[in-house]
Amino acid sequence: MRIHILGICGTLMGSIALLAKAAGHRVSGTDNNVYPPMSDLLAASGISLSSPYTADNIPDDAELIIVGNANLPRGNPAVEHVLNSGIPYTSGAEWLGRYLLADKWVIAVSGTHGKTTTSAMIAWILEYAGMKPGFLIGGLPSNFSESARLGETPFFVIEADEYDTSYFDRRSKFLHYKPRTLVINNLEYDHADIFPDMEAIKNQFHLLVRSVPGNGTIIHPEHNEDIDSVLQRGCWSAVQTFSTADVISPSNTSTANLYAEAIKPDGSQFSVHLDSEEVGSVHWALSGDHNIANALAAILAARNVGVTPAIACEALGQFSGVKRRMEVIYSQNGLTIYDDFAHHPTAIQTTLAGLRRRVGDEAIMAILEPGSHTMRKGTHLGKLAPAVAEADKVIWFKPENMQWDMNTELASKNSLISSNIPDIIESAISTIKQENIKHLVIMSNSGFQGIHNLLVDRLGQVKD
Repeated sequence: MRIHILGICGTLMGSIALLAKAAGHRVSGTDNNVYPPMSDLLAASGISLSSPYTADNIPDDAELIIVGNANLPRGNPAVEHVLNSGIPYTSGAEWLGRYLLADKWVIAVSGTHGKTTTSAMIAWILEYAGMKPGFLIGGLPSNFSESARLGETPFFVIEADEYDTSYFDRRSKFLHYKPRTLVINNLEYDHADIFPDMEAIKNQFHLLVRSVPGNGTIIHPEHNEDIDSVLQRGCWSAVQTFSTADVISPSNTSTANLYAEAIKPDGSQFSVHLDSEEVGSVHWALSGDHNIANALAAILAARNVGVTPAIACEALGQFSGVKRRMEVIYSQNGLTIYDDFAHHPTAIQTTLAGLRRRVGDEAIMAILEPGSHTMRKGTHLGKLAPAVAEADKVIWFKPENMQWDMNTELASKNSLISSNIPDIIESAISTIKQENIKHLVIMSNSGFQGIHNLLVDRLGQVKD
């Protein structure tokens, strides 16, 4: 089939392009801005790219148009041409569900936090066990050279996003995937640009639960009130739960199928128990309670398709993480700089808490861009300041179109607020010297105007 993709340089759409090409289709695409790294990856795969969105950039022989959901509304010249010409079109999520996943054992990872990391963990566990899975992950897992591949077996791991599908399909993307194994990592309010309240999110997750077959399995953390309320609306599949030791009562009344014990303070080591029997232990480079929870979800998901927890624990010992999830991008002269994808106060808090447990009293600085729609709208007011409590120094970048007063909400003796990237870099360098900062975490869900490389380059210019 001759497929043309609108919005091809986005993470999801670019991955779909690679999967479609691997499946034997002829693929091309258009984006308003053709940019690396996805543009380089697509070009290396022989996929032709064009820009901008115009009728002329849609091939005359296109048999199917896949429309992304980023900046592709009605009125877009390419979208209008597709509609006027009568060319068949679909969304990326619908194409995945209909053409790629229909005959797969889909392992879908959903939830507000940890989707990318948990998906990468499951894919790696299955790979380690020799199962050669397919996968589509919203980031680059360090254990693989790609973010998406077809695989050689029926098992397919996919990051299942609750964001809406396209301008013509306002359902959550994950409703197209029809998983047989479903992980719901957690559930909090997010994406205020499309969901008016928590109930709207729960409605989508309820529909997701309804799509899991009776012989399927739903995996979730024990004692999560919002997930429990979703399942109470109706659940027709087997359910398995996981828990970390800090929520298991002294009387051991937990009913979780899988739980962690003997957890080192920084989360770098823990034992894994299945139905009260120790089945393995994990020694790894990751830290934080959130990653332990991700690991337990991954172990249960892998067990559901035939991998023993003991093998899963071995695999996690060799798990290298995911790009932009506390990825070390600089380590010199006693300073380590991390790049972390942060879109929600809970993710910020758990990441910094995990780092604090690992480094003890060493000074931590955080540079943050509250760039998501939800944070810019002010939905999380009252949660952002406490989220950075573990950092000794904080620099906040003030994006355009903020709908609340950052100076009023976030000002403190340990924080600085600025809308100027060069000023932030100079302030950071000055603070690193004056406060003997040992760890600097850059937290954003965007490219953050290239501040990562700019800061590293500037550090190289600074004389001791």
